[in-house]
Amino acid sequence: MVINILEIIISPVLAFIIGIFFMGLFRKITARLHWRYGPPVIQPFLDLIKLFHQQGFSHGPVFDLGIIMALAGSIVLILFIPFGGICPISNSGGLLVIIYIMLFAPLGIALSGGEAANPNISIGISRKLILALGYEVSFLLALLALMTYYNTISLVDIVEAQDNYKWALFSPLALSGIAYFIIMPAMLGIRPFDIAGAPQEISTGPAIEYGGKYLGLFNIWHALSMFVYIALFVDLFLGGGSNPLTFFIKMLVVFILLTFIHGVFPRFRIEQAIKYLWKWPVIISLSGLILITVIR
Repeated sequence: MVINILEIIISPVLAFIIGIFFMGLFRKITARLHWRYGPPVIQPFLDLIKLFHQQGFSHGPVFDLGIIMALAGSIVLILFIPFGGICPISNSGGLLVIIYIMLFAPLGIALSGGEAANPNISIGISRKLILALGYEVSFLLALLALMTYYNTISLVDIVEAQDNYKWALFSPLALSGIAYFIIMPAMLGIRPFDIAGAPQEISTGPAIEYGGKYLGLFNIWHALSMFVYIALFVDLFLGGGSNPLTFFIKMLVVFILLTFIHGVFPRFRIEQAIKYLWKWPVIISLSGLILITVIR
């Protein structure tokens, strides 16, 4: 019981530290790819300290509750994701519950942005929801292939089935893993899919009205979201990790690959993004599901 309580406390804290570190490393690697020096890796943490010492402006109770809802949804989601042997909630619905909880964060941001009534927010939220329609098809097909292959909905069981380097990415599930990796930039909102918060077009979209503590909470949510999507890929297709260090190294490798993609590709237009997401990832993930169905 005591160990479980400690895991409930430790998991979000580790996720926050790793997410903030990734945000700083993301900016540093991108800058070096563009022949710039870039800010220090700890800059996102310094920004948080500054933001929480500033006064933010609220547009109403829904504006406040929306960002809290998004943050709470991400924290709860982290409790279901195994992290190097740490998983506070391991027997409560598995992947089906994870799919539902993943809806809380974007819904919270949409509610909060709707209260602010800024046109740039509306454009950003609509782009995010349209983009989600593009990548969620491939995401659900990839999860369905995993659940069919391992005959379980438990994320913990899927991780345990990949012990001794029996990684799903190097199995008949390879097509599903490739499809997941292809849509990850869209899930993370990085290039070529940084459409919802494009600063050159809509001034960061959903985040434009956040300031002070609100922007600080938004950045924390972004850090946790980054952790969630990459950790899910590691658990589903790279066998998780026997300890937090091994898990973190796998996450770091995946993150660096995604950062390189961000650094070299230009931004899609929204119609280009949807056309792409409904074409190649869907074809690959559907082919993977058909393959699993045949061999099972």
